[in-house]
Parts: sequence; C-alpha cells; structure tokens
Amino acid sequence: MKKILIVLAVLVGIVVLFGIWLAGGYNRLVGLSQTVDKQWAQVQTVYQRRADLIPNLVNTVSGSANFEKSTLTEVTNARASVGQLKIDPTAAPTDPQQLQQFQAAQNQLSGALSRLLVVVERYPELKSSQNFMNLQAQLEGTENRIAVERRNFNEAVQAYNTTTKRFPTVLYAGMFGFSPKPYFQSEAGAEKAPTVQFDFGNNPNAPKPPVEK
Repeated sequence: MKKILIVLAVLVGIVVLFGIWLAGGYNRLVGLSQTVDKQWAQVQTVYQRRADLIPNLVNTVSGSANFEKSTLTEVTNARASVGQLKIDPTAAPTDPQQLQQFQAAQNQLSGALSRLLVVVERYPELKSSQNFMNLQAQLEGTENRIAVERRNFNEAVQAYNTTTKRFPTVLYAGMFGFSPKPYFQSEAGAEKAPTVQFDFGNNPNAPKPPVEK
C-alpha cells in the first residue's frame, strides 16, 4: 500500500510539473503573440498617419494652375483602395494572402505618391510654398517611420514563428491555436524609405523644408 502511495505521489508530481511547464510555454506564446499584435497596431498607425496627410497634400497641389489632374486622381483612388480593405487594426493577420493584399494596396499608394512628387518638380511655385514644404517634410518623416515599424513587425513575427516551430513547443502550439503569422515581403530597394526630398535648386536663399523631429 505504501509503495502504491509513493508511485501515485510521483505520478501526481510529474503531472504537476508537466502542467507548470506547459503553462509556462503557453504564456510565452501569448506574450510573443501580443507583441506581434502590438507591432501590427504600430504599423497601422503610421500608415493611417500617411493617409491623413494625403487630403491636405492633394488640396495644396490641386490649387496650382494646370496641375496634372490624372496624377491627383491616381493618388486619390489609391488612398480609397487602401480605405476599402477590411483588416483588423488591432490583431495581426494570420492569412498570408490578406497581408499581401494590404501590402499591395499600400505599395500602390506609395507609387502614386512618388509619381505625384516627381510631377511637382515642374511647378516651382509649389516647391517654394511653405504649406507644401511642411507637408513634404511630414510625409518624408512618415515614410521613414513606416519602414521602421514594418521592420519591427517582421522581427516580432520572426521571434513568434521561431518559438512556435521549436521543439517541444511545436508539439502543442497548434493545439492551442498558435499558428504561424506572415511577414511583410521585401521588395527591391525596400530597405530604404522612399525618397521624397525635393531639389530646391542652386539658389542659396531658396527656402528649405523643415525637418520633422
């Protein structure tokens, strides 16, 4: 009888230790998943900040005489396409296709903005406008923040995905609903934020855009 009690005590001890170990692993996955969601919210915030700048940018540019309307229309339509995406701003997507669609729409908007800023080079009165220079500086700072937050997001996803695939976590991660999360995919030149700095010519007295802190 005594031996049976000892065996039962050992088994109970093993079960308790296993439960503690499993709970620790589960809590670690929860923490890593929350970090990914936090970084996703940061990504959404900086993209939204850029979207909020666009109406003022378009209004400022459209006020210039004979400005190319097709370029403005492209930017406006690209911004609208981004706004039509149905994606949770607080929880990182688990569907790679959903993230690809989000990235594709944002890249389309980036391209439209780049083309708009190139066209602006033909309008000296816009380049010397204080309002436009302020918007340009804010846009430049936002593009830099987008690059930083996307990188931070990918690093958080890497830490999470690596943990879910390691032994022994891989044995129970899927059982508790911790599936791999997709990354932002790099593109050629994606390691650098898009250049939106203007050439204000050789005139030393020409106004310079303010630098965003």
